Amino acid sequence: MTGTTLTWQLLRDLKPSEFEDAGDGWSEVSGRADSDRVKTDRAMTAQLRETQESDSAKAAVTRLERLSRNFQYVHTEAGLIRTTLNGLASELAAPRKQLLEALEDAESLRFTVHEDGSVSYPAAVGKTLLGEKEAPGGSAQGSARLPLEAPGLNEQPGFPGGRLAPNPNTAKAQGIADRIARAVRSAAEIDGRYAKALSKLKAAKGLDVTKATMDDVFRDTAEVRATAGTYLGHGIPWDKSPADRKEWWDGLSEEQRQEYLEVAPDLVGNLDGVPAVARDEANRNHLPVLIGELEKQGGDEAQTKIDALRGLQTKLGEPSKVPMYLLGIGDEGNGRAIVAYGNPDTSRNVSAYVPGLGTKLDKDFVDETLERGLDTAKGARGYDSSSAAIVWLGYDAPQDVDVMGRGDAEKGALAYNSFMGGLEATNENKDPHLTAIGHSYGSLTVGTAAQQDGGIPGADDIILLGSPGTGVDKAEDLGVGKDHVFVGAADNDPVTKLPSKQQSVVGSVAMAGGPLISYVAGDIADQGDDDLYFGKDPASEAFGARRFEVDDGPRPIRDLGKFAAHSQYFTPEKDAVSAENIAQIVAGDRRDMKWEEYR
Repeated sequence: MTGTTLTWQLLRDLKPSEFEDAGDGWSEVSGRADSDRVKTDRAMTAQLRETQESDSAKAAVTRLERLSRNFQYVHTEAGLIRTTLNGLASELAAPRKQLLEALEDAESLRFTVHEDGSVSYPAAVGKTLLGEKEAPGGSAQGSARLPLEAPGLNEQPGFPGGRLAPNPNTAKAQGIADRIARAVRSAAEIDGRYAKALSKLKAAKGLDVTKATMDDVFRDTAEVRATAGTYLGHGIPWDKSPADRKEWWDGLSEEQRQEYLEVAPDLVGNLDGVPAVARDEANRNHLPVLIGELEKQGGDEAQTKIDALRGLQTKLGEPSKVPMYLLGIGDEGNGRAIVAYGNPDTSRNVSAYVPGLGTKLDKDFVDETLERGLDTAKGARGYDSSSAAIVWLGYDAPQDVDVMGRGDAEKGALAYNSFMGGLEATNENKDPHLTAIGHSYGSLTVGTAAQQDGGIPGADDIILLGSPGTGVDKAEDLGVGKDHVFVGAADNDPVTKLPSKQQSVVGSVAMAGGPLISYVAGDIADQGDDDLYFGKDPASEAFGARRFEVDDGPRPIRDLGKFAAHSQYFTPEKDAVSAENIAQIVAGDRRDMKWEEYR
């Protein structure tokens, strides 16, 4: 159909299955090329490297690597053609259905549809001001423009002012002609869009796949993504639960999954309910695209995210004692990144840590925050090798204590619960042990998530570190039982001692009387001295959680948010006791934990 002027007859006679069959053929080509690439890499190249060291062997390896790149090129390009043909068939289905329905209506009314799409209708008796009168037949020429508003009950197209048309068939014929015209116009737009994408999917000259060739593949992928985005996004159950999305993903064919992972990875990389391995592949594929999009934006904020994403890309390519899985990335707000150390779908024990105040997608996140996840995973694996730890930056944390409110936590709580629901749905163990960890402001996010209907999906334990409060006054209100809420609070961590808002107000009013009066006034406002900025101190007896031992940490000497005591809970080199306690909770083995008295 491409390259030919589209008529309603061509659209009527179109067989979408022919495009789908052609897509299946290209899918087979793509699959064979990928299979041959794997055989080349594993059965030939790898063995040659391991067994031969001669110059001729090295030359053979070079040629095999070239062959592997060729297979990869064919695999990708053939897959893009498959996706384009499938998308074309899918999108043409709607206008073709509209056309067929219009033709059926014309036939039932005994109207005639002509080659040019006009519709003729017979004479009929119509009402006039003078009574009934037989009106002659006529012809209606369709318009592809949608009407601005539907005609009134007594008004019909072509007869303004509400005057009834003498022939009642006039409006019916006009409506059918318009529907035909709109269907053809819609199909022509779709056809032209896909024809443009297909025309660019041409093999490069020669057999050598160079960097320029791979750049061409990158552009081809972007073109197909832009063209087939509607088709690919249409079937995703966006408004369903993570469990429903898992069921949807499991129901896709391997070909359909590859379309998402290779052509539209941004649609599934952050989709809760999609298994971790697939999310990781999608996000690794999307990472260079996201970097490219940020480069086009320009500016300091974009550059900060670019540097972080490149740092993340480097980490993903380096050997790691614990395998990394990229479960989410994004440039919205202060940036998004979700990284797992260990496969959260196969591990019996999985923790998801929410960072807090001052965290964003920057160099510090890549160099420091991610290390906390790695340390947690390594520590937990010391007690149970089937353990994974996740760093979840799926929300905007406040960047300064002066702007701390509950709004960021409330938004983050919804996203966090969706993510945890996804973990619960995709984990392959019968009863996985899930731990929610909130550090700093992240503890308020976790506390807010726990207060949603049903609590945090799948959570068995909650760990609160360096917390300014959780939004509740009792551990039992967090939905996992007070004996499953654990608190680490360093004595020299000022965030764990942020005064309540009531104290702050009373204290500031009393400051005019000097420090002693201010202290007394603040203590009157909080006689138990156990209220923090966001509720009861989680380390207090009144809160009722289980406080475990941590190092007191250095005395605070710098700006809030930069205190060493606030940032060392996860780090064995700085606070071995705290890191060990966290590891035991995550692994579900608390026999050797060290406990601390309440404040």
